Amino acid sequence: MAETEKPKAAAKPAPARKATAKPAAAKTAAATKAAKPAATTSAPKAVAKAQPAKGKTDGVTSKVKSEMNDFKSKAADSARAAAKKGKDRATEAVDSIGKLIRDSAATIDDNVGKQYGDYARSAADMVEGFAGKMDAKDVDALADDARQFVRKSPAVAVGAAAAIGFVLARLIRSGGKDA
Repeated sequence: MAETEKPKAAAKPAPARKATAKPAAAKTAAATKAAKPAATTSAPKAVAKAQPAKGKTDGVTSKVKSEMNDFKSKAADSARAAAKKGKDRATEAVDSIGKLIRDSAATIDDNVGKQYGDYARSAADMVEGFAGKMDAKDVDALADDARQFVRKSPAVAVGAAAAIGFVLARLIRSGGKDA
């Protein structure tokens, strides 16, 4: 307000345009100065009201982190249990295939010859040995073995995945027609 009085008291004979411009500029400057302190004092209060106290956010953050860790551990345990169940089923299936090959070796002896029956028995031994190795390892060790195999020969892994996918698609397609 003091600035607006100075231009009035020290009015010099000047053109009309400048005289009107100075008081307007002075009013604008005074209004800006008066508005700045009000704006700076009210802004932090508004921000302080919008944000919760720091102690409250720390508690919420730690609670969310704790719940996420619990969820992660439960999900990992559930996935590990499902993988173990799948491993057990696969081991039983491979073992059954080995027994089936061994049982058919006698029929192969009679129909084709003893030499081919021996091939069937050695194949049955290999399949049953694979089933035993699979049963002896835990899920994590099997996953590590699979990763190493993919790293050593990615082309074979991609080919095997494509072949398995093709076989599964054929099984699903044929199963849908029968049902």
